[in-house]
Amino acid sequence: MKKFLTGVLALALALGLSACGGENDSGSAPYGAGDVETMVNAGAFSEELEELDGDTAFVLYRFSDYGLSREDLKECAVQRSAGATCEEGAVLVFADADKAKTAADALKAYIQNQIDANEDYRPAEIPKLEGAMVDQREESLLLVVANDLEAAKDALK
Repeated sequence: MKKFLTGVLALALALGLSACGGENDSGSAPYGAGDVETMVNAGAFSEELEELDGDTAFVLYRFSDYGLSREDLKECAVQRSAGATCEEGAVLVFADADKAKTAADALKAYIQNQIDANEDYRPAEIPKLEGAMVDQREESLLLVVANDLEAAKDALK
């Protein structure tokens, strides 16, 4: 009986741990192109955003300055303000995790450049830029500059 109870407890513990592991794994799944639209639909942005194509995004974020080629960017979904705000959401999928890490550095520099360029021009946008989120999951990157960053994060849970 003692062995039986020990076995049942071990099984229950193993099932409990695997259930927790499943929840954590889903939180670290790579970002996908649909995540940008999910954030938009969640009301994270204060205005309507315009879609950018991959070529334009590659140039905008200056990835070539970091040694990346256009072929390294496999997929992307980018929506960005037409000019009234600095808000934008982007999912960028690269050839591998190392290239995504390099691109993350480029995005951080891009955000700093945005802060520098908008300090006098649009000072109300600076808190959004300072709170910008750049997150890497495997070969994918997420960039969020939003009016409601928490709504964007909640939408991606």
